[in-house]
Amino acid sequence: MTTLLLVLFVGALFAGFLGSLTGLGGGVILVPLLTIGFGIDIRYAIGTSLISVIATSSGAASAFVKEGMLNIRIGMFLEIATTLGALAGAAIAYFAPTHVIAILFGLVLLYSAAVSFKKSKEEISVPDQSNIKYGRFAQLLKARGTYVDMAGNQTDYKLQHAGGGFIVMWVAGLLSGLLGIGSGALKVIAMDSIMKIPFKVSTTTSNFMIGVTAAASAGVYFSRGYIDPVLSMPVVVGVLGGSLLGARTLLKSQTKSIRFVFAMVITFLAFEMIYNGIVKNI
Repeated sequence: MTTLLLVLFVGALFAGFLGSLTGLGGGVILVPLLTIGFGIDIRYAIGTSLISVIATSSGAASAFVKEGMLNIRIGMFLEIATTLGALAGAAIAYFAPTHVIAILFGLVLLYSAAVSFKKSKEEISVPDQSNIKYGRFAQLLKARGTYVDMAGNQTDYKLQHAGGGFIVMWVAGLLSGLLGIGSGALKVIAMDSIMKIPFKVSTTTSNFMIGVTAAASAGVYFSRGYIDPVLSMPVVVGVLGGSLLGARTLLKSQTKSIRFVFAMVITFLAFEMIYNGIVKNI
C-alpha cells in the first residue's frame, strides 16, 4: 500500500509539473496513469483528476498572481462559460459508457499533443493593439491588460471576439466535466487565437481558470461517490508540488523542448486510451 501511494505521488508530481508548465492541466497525464497503469475505474480516475486539477490551479495561480501576469478580470468572465459546460459534462459522464469516454479522452489527448507540437509563441512579439476597437461588452468588462515579454518589452492588449471565445470556453468546460481534465488546450487557443490575448497571459489565465471549472464538476462526482479520499490524498499533494515547480519554471524559461517531450508522452497515452477503449478494457 505504501509503495502504491509513493508511485501515485511521483506520478502526480510529474503530472502537476507538466500541467502547470503547459497550461493543459495535470489530468491529461493522471487519468491514463490511473486507468491504464493501475486499472482503476475511469470514473474514479476522473474524480481524482478533478481534485488534482483544483490543486494544480491553486498552486500555479498563486505564483502567477504574485508575478502580475494573469488577467483575473478576463478569467472570471470566461469562467461563467466553463462552469456551465463542466456541469453539463459531469451529467453526461454519469450515463456514458466507460469505453466511449476512454476513446473520447484519447482523441482529446491527440488534439492536445498537436497544440503542444506547434511553435511556442513566447518569442513572437504581440502586435500593437492600441488602434483596435473592441466590442461594447469587452469595454464594459474593461478587458485589457499589459504584457511584458521575455525581452522586457511592455505591450498593451485588449480582449477581442468575446462571443466566439465564450462559446469555445463552454466546450472546454464540457470536456473538463466529462473527462476530468483542465481542457487547457482549448482555453489557451480560445484566448490566444480567438481573443488575441498574448500567449503567456493565456497560459497563466488558463491555469487560474481550470480550478474553478474542475470544482463545479467535482461536486457532481463527489455526490455520486466517484471521489476516493485515499486515492486523492497522494495525488493532490504531488500535483500541488509539481504545479508550483512548473509555475516557477514557466516564468523564468522558454519551454519548447519540454513541450515537445510532453507532446510525445501524451501522444503515446492517447493511442493507449483509444486502443483500450476500442477493445473495452476500460
